[in-house]
Amino acid sequence: MKRLFCLIAILSCACAFAQMTPEFYKGQYERQVKTLGYAGVGVENILDKWERVAPEDGEMLKARFHYHYEKGRSEKMEVKDRTRFLGQKPVLTLKDSLGRDVNYFREEFFDDAEFALASKAIDKAVSLYPDELEYRLLKISSLFTYEKDSPDMARLELDRIIDRNQAEHPAWTYMGEPVDEDTFVGIVQEYCYNFFTVGSPNSYEHFLAVSERMSKLYPKNPAFVSNIGTYWLVARQNSKKASKFYKKALKLNPDDYAAKKNLEIIQTLQSQKGRSSK
Repeated sequence: MKRLFCLIAILSCACAFAQMTPEFYKGQYERQVKTLGYAGVGVENILDKWERVAPEDGEMLKARFHYHYEKGRSEKMEVKDRTRFLGQKPVLTLKDSLGRDVNYFREEFFDDAEFALASKAIDKAVSLYPDELEYRLLKISSLFTYEKDSPDMARLELDRIIDRNQAEHPAWTYMGEPVDEDTFVGIVQEYCYNFFTVGSPNSYEHFLAVSERMSKLYPKNPAFVSNIGTYWLVARQNSKKASKFYKKALKLNPDDYAAKKNLEIIQTLQSQKGRSSK
């Protein structure tokens, strides 16, 4: 009987030990999030236990980032005296007593303390796993949302990964999978698009600066040359200068869709303007 009790005690300890692994807590976390969301009841308790077992686990740090980010995030309907906000059309448009449009936009707000905790978690993940792009991109994307129409810190973080790519040529990964140079360039182009979509004077300047820098680093890539043309067309309304860059992009790639379509639009508008002036 004594030997049976000893065996039960050993098995109980083994089961308890098996439950104290990062994989166990990750599984608990994923089930809880699936049911209740990133900041749902009980998520923080699981994260605390997970952190005690594996304080440098990148997945745990990412999960803690999501927890604080979502906990501190809220949405409100806000009236804006404009037809677009951060690249989006109004969710609802009503008329005031004078018949004027009143545009309502869904806007996100953040608790600064919770956002700081989210940033601390993802910064630690970046420092521990500097070649894993997922953590860096989570930070940039969160800053885009947090900063709204003035994405200065997002631009700074994007510059940092471009700097590191040029200086060290790291073996980037994304969710553990290797990232080649073309994919890296495509990621930067996606963020250029984000700067453009925000549509504020500040974000347009970031769009231009990053596009000019990437065009110098990758002179055979027409996308960034086309970006510069779009800056001059949309932000500065200078179709003549825009045409110059679109034509340059088409020399690099005659099938570049954006350059071709925008150049066609410019030429159509110029023809219409010429006919109307006669």
